[in-house]
Amino acid sequence: MDLGIRGKRALVCASSKGLGRGCAEALAEAGVDLVMNARGVEALEATAADIRARCQVSVVTVAGDITSEPGRAAVLAHGPFDILVTNAGGPPPGMWSDWGREDFIKALDANMLTPIALMQAVLPGMMAQGWGRVVNITSVSVKAPVPVLGLSNAARAGLTGFVAGTARQVAGKGVTINNLLPGIHATDRAIALDGAVVKARGISMEDAIAERAATIPAGRYGTAGEFGAACAFLCSQHAGFIVGQNVLLDGGATNTTM
Repeated sequence: MDLGIRGKRALVCASSKGLGRGCAEALAEAGVDLVMNARGVEALEATAADIRARCQVSVVTVAGDITSEPGRAAVLAHGPFDILVTNAGGPPPGMWSDWGREDFIKALDANMLTPIALMQAVLPGMMAQGWGRVVNITSVSVKAPVPVLGLSNAARAGLTGFVAGTARQVAGKGVTINNLLPGIHATDRAIALDGAVVKARGISMEDAIAERAATIPAGRYGTAGEFGAACAFLCSQHAGFIVGQNVLLDGGATNTTM
């Protein structure tokens, strides 16, 4: 399917690996020029070089922490953007009794306030031109809280509330904002969480993965490629009537009707 976005310009955050990379690759395959961001220079440059070679699109790299004001300023300097994909690593797991105020502030900065700041920066330009797409990578935890991810539950739920109202205020200008809610995908984040289970229970990594995969109706972890394809569709010309939605990509793991 032609997504109708060839020649558009996208900012994809935290895109050197994992789900962010999947989104960047899918957009590039649709002919979108990219500004890619990540903290690690080596992985970022390697991913960018691969995408340039395969997709023949312009790729600008900006290494830095997107959750900091200088990091955001550095990437926004390469605008304007037609498409924004927000993404940042999730906060560490734990229990409710483990966290203090500073832990919550860090989680809010990374997973709520950073995507809000990026949207506030790019939405006026999108509205002025009458077209724009924003996709926030959040988490399945906003639909079904994960007990050990309380920091993520809180911060991403706050972002979801902001998007719910804002998306309906900008839709009339041809701009859509939607959220993608990943369940378990084969990424570094999944490895870290599985590693915590290995350490806590003394089982092998293979057993930890098998146990968690068994809780997913699809019987497996998701891939960054299929996640990226969903993101690219939400950014396409065909998705203009999808507004303020929270789209689960979890292999059926969240047992809900709505």
